[in-house]
Amino acid sequence: MRLDNKVALVSGGARGIGAAITKALAGEGAKVIIGDVLENAGQSTAKEIVQSGGECVFVSLDVTSESDWDNAVDEAISRFGKLDILVNNAGVTSRGNVEDISSDDWSRVMDVNVKGGFLGSKACIPKMRSNGGGSIVNISSGAAIAPQPNTSGAYAASKGAVRIFTKSTAIQYASDNIRCNSVHPGPVETDMLNLNRQGEEELAEMKSRVPLGRFGRAEDIAYGVLYLASDESSFVTGSELVIDGGRTAQ
Repeated sequence: MRLDNKVALVSGGARGIGAAITKALAGEGAKVIIGDVLENAGQSTAKEIVQSGGECVFVSLDVTSESDWDNAVDEAISRFGKLDILVNNAGVTSRGNVEDISSDDWSRVMDVNVKGGFLGSKACIPKMRSNGGGSIVNISSGAAIAPQPNTSGAYAASKGAVRIFTKSTAIQYASDNIRCNSVHPGPVETDMLNLNRQGEEELAEMKSRVPLGRFGRAEDIAYGVLYLASDESSFVTGSELVIDGGRTAQ
């Protein structure tokens, strides 16, 4: 087992990419805490993992709430005794050009995508340090490298912030043996992909920009997170793992 005796906290782990990450980590021996606002979906994913022989619990987590993060970390420590891995996966998207984005929508995207990862890292780093190290994996986006024409400025800016925050965290905590890396998915077949998209024509246009000719699967992203969470990547920190079918290579 690649993550035997490891304990992982995954924000936004109830469904989509987060659920795939949770299942991949648990499948390799990690004890996993799902943190999400989607209680029914989170409980269902946790139950599925337990029924397949893994160890997983759900905690209610609004990533913009510092007290929720403290509660989630406390749950990890009380249940499993330590915390080795944090996956800051929770995120939201938005729609529209700069002139069309309201200040409220801008703040919502920044709060969840950027502040959420900051608060999660802040809550988990002390526990990782006391345990001798750990791995933080931040889910950014290909939009942080090269936004598509219809990518929301709020979304691209938030994921760009995640990209740089990752590098800053990696540098600051390398001496504590805490690694921090970002993952940059391209378009992936999830509910978020279809959120606010203008029908099949726009989806087909998005797919045409992917050299491999298809959208990604949630599992494609989960395998990358699994590598960065494991000791196989012990010399990898401050790096960007792009999983996008070649889109940003053009």
